[in-house]
Amino acid sequence: MSIIVQNISKSFQKLQAVDTVSFEVNEGELFGLIGPDGAGKTTLFRILATLLIANEGKASVAGFDVVKDYKSIRNSVGYMPGKFSLYQDLTVEENLIFFATIFGTTIEENYDLIKDIYIQIEPFKERRAGALSGGMKQKLALCCALIHKPKVLFLDEPTTGVDPVSRKEFWEMLKRLQQKGITILVSTPYMDEAALCDRIALIQKGKILKIDTPENIIKKYDKTIYDVQAKNTFQLLQDLKSYPSQYSVFAFGEYIHYIDTNPDFDANDLQNYLQGKNHAEIEIHLSNVTIEDVFMDLTTLNN
Repeated sequence: MSIIVQNISKSFQKLQAVDTVSFEVNEGELFGLIGPDGAGKTTLFRILATLLIANEGKASVAGFDVVKDYKSIRNSVGYMPGKFSLYQDLTVEENLIFFATIFGTTIEENYDLIKDIYIQIEPFKERRAGALSGGMKQKLALCCALIHKPKVLFLDEPTTGVDPVSRKEFWEMLKRLQQKGITILVSTPYMDEAALCDRIALIQKGKILKIDTPENIIKKYDKTIYDVQAKNTFQLLQDLKSYPSQYSVFAFGEYIHYIDTNPDFDANDLQNYLQGKNHAEIEIHLSNVTIEDVFMDLTTLNN
C-alpha cells in the first residue's frame, strides 16, 4: 500500500476536524477525498504531509511513518495545498529552480516528468507568479510539487476557483501522471470530479461515510430518485417537504430531487397532490443517480 491511514483523529479545542478516519490507497492509484468545505480534508492532508500531528491513530506514506519518518516522507511526496503558496514575487522559472534546489535536483534532471505541463507555461517563464491566471498558477504549483519526482502526490482542492476548461485540462494531466506510476491523493468539493478517480472516500464532518469506486457507489444505491419540476420552484420545494411520505427533498440544478419512503410510490399521487397545491407545468420523471445524490443521502442519515 502506498498510503495507510488507521483511526486518525485530530481536534482543535472543541472542534473535531478528523474523527477516527481509516482508508488505504494502492500504489499508482488515483484516490479522491470528496466532501464540502469543513469536511476535514485539508487537516487530513496536513497530517499525511507531516505538517500536523494527529491526536490519535497512525498513518504511513510510501512505507514511512508520518511521525517517526517525517523527513523521509517530505523527500518522497509532492504537496500542492489548496491556497496558492508559491513565491508571488519570483518568476515562473525562479520558483521552479528554487523548489528543485531545495530537493537537491534540477529542472533538467526531471524535465521529462513535468514536460507536458511545463510547456504550457514556459512562454511565461519570465512572468512573476503573482501575475499568472488561476489556471497557470495551478500548472506552476503542480510542476513545483513534481520537480523532485515524488512517489506520492497530495493535491488539496487543486481545481477550486479555476475555470471549467482548466479543470478539465488538470484532470487530464493527473491521468498522465498516474500512468507514470505516481500515487495521487486528491481532494475536491466537486462531485462531478469524483467520477474521474479510481476510488473515492466520501467525507463529511471529519468522518468517512463510504469508500468504493464511483461506479459501485452509484450501482449499490438502493433508492429511487425522481426529478420534479414546476413553475414556482421555491413553493414546489416547500410543498414537497410537506408531502406525507417524503424521505428527502433537495434542489438539483433545474430540478428538485425527490425520494419517497413508500415502496409502492405512485408518481400520479404526487402529481395530484401538487395540482391541489395550485402548481402548474408539473414534470415528474425518474432521475439518474449521481455521486451527489448518494452523498446527500448519507449526510442525512448521519446527521
